[in-house]
Amino acid sequence: MTSRRVVAFGGGHGLSASLRALRHCAPELDLDITAVVTVGDDGGSSGRLRAERGGLPPGDLRQALVALAGDHPATRRSAGLFQHRFAAVPAGVPQLGEADPDPAATGAREPGRGADDPGAAASDAHGHEPQTTRVDGLAGHAVGNLVLCGLMELLGDPVAALDHAGAMLGAVGRVLPMSRQPVGIEAQVRGIDPAAPDEVRTVRGQHQVAVTTGRVESLRLTPAAPPACAEVIEAIMAADWLIFGPGSWYTSVLPHLLVPQVADAIVSTSARRLVTLNLAAEKETLGLSVADHLAALHWYLPELKVDLVLADAKAVGDPEPVERAAESLGARLVLAPVAVTGGTPRHDPAALGAALVPVLGADR
Repeated sequence: MTSRRVVAFGGGHGLSASLRALRHCAPELDLDITAVVTVGDDGGSSGRLRAERGGLPPGDLRQALVALAGDHPATRRSAGLFQHRFAAVPAGVPQLGEADPDPAATGAREPGRGADDPGAAASDAHGHEPQTTRVDGLAGHAVGNLVLCGLMELLGDPVAALDHAGAMLGAVGRVLPMSRQPVGIEAQVRGIDPAAPDEVRTVRGQHQVAVTTGRVESLRLTPAAPPACAEVIEAIMAADWLIFGPGSWYTSVLPHLLVPQVADAIVSTSARRLVTLNLAAEKETLGLSVADHLAALHWYLPELKVDLVLADAKAVGDPEPVERAAESLGARLVLAPVAVTGGTPRHDPAALGAALVPVLGADR
C-alpha cells in the first residue's frame, strides 16, 4: 500500500484529538503524519516560560507529541512524564537541602495536639486560614514543557528539539511549529461589556481571546506576516491530505491561514483538504453557527478550496445550512458519529479514526 502523507493543523486539545484519531487510521492506511502547531499560546505554564525564557510556547507542541507517542510501555511512561504537572508544595514540607521546618515557626500542629487545643493553629488574629500550600518555581509547569524548553535552548532550533523529543517518545509522526518565532493573537471583539453591546474592543493574547465573552469580529497575528517554518511548507507541498480542526477556531485553526507563506502553500498544493468541525461552540465562538465556522475559513483565506467537511450528525442538527456552507468551499459534507457518548462534547479518537479511514483511503 502506498503511504499517504497527512498534515494536520491546529493546537491544544483539538489537534490532539485529531492526531489520536489518525493514530487509529495509521496501521490500516500506512499514514505518514505531520502535525503543524500554532505558536501563540501565552497562558499558563507556556505563557510563563515564554515570558521568562523567550522562545516558542511549548504546551501545544507537547500535547501533539504525546498524542503521537509510541505504544511501547517505556514510551507510554515517558508520555505520562511529559504530561505530569508539578503541584504546589504543601506548607511545611522542606525543599531539597532545607532542614525540617520548626512546627512553631510554621504553625503546624505538634503530635497529640487537637483542633480544640489553644496552641493549635486554626487561624490567625485576622481570621485568615493557615497557609496549606506554597508556590514555588515549578508549580503549574508540565514536565514536557520544561524538557522542550531545555531542548530548544540546548539545540538552538525548535525543529531539532521537537524531532529529538519525538524520538524520546517513539512518536509515529512529526511535530512542527507553524513558525520558528512565537506570535501574538489579537482580536476585535464586540459586546464585551453588556452595558455597551455595540462597542468593539481590541483583545490581545491567545488566552484572552479564547475566554472572551464578546463576539470576535476579526482576527490578526502580531507580527502580521511571521516567517513560516520551512519544514512546514515542504510537508504541505508533499502532502496527500491537509486536515483542519477540530479545535478552538480563532486561536488554534484560523491562525495557520494568517501566515502568508503557509496560506500560499495550502492554496497551491495538490493535496486534498478536509475540515473536521467542532462538536459545540466555545467561549470564543459563541454566536457562531456550525455553518459560520466554515464561512470563517473563506473569510480569512478566500482562495481556499475544501474537498470534504466531516461533522457529527447530532452536533450539526439541520444539515442543510452546513451543506450549503460546505458547497461554497467546494466540499461535500460527510456526517458520522464521532463524539464520545455522554458527558462533555469531545471527539472519540476511535470513532473519529473509523470515520476518517474511508475518507483518507479513497482514491481521487
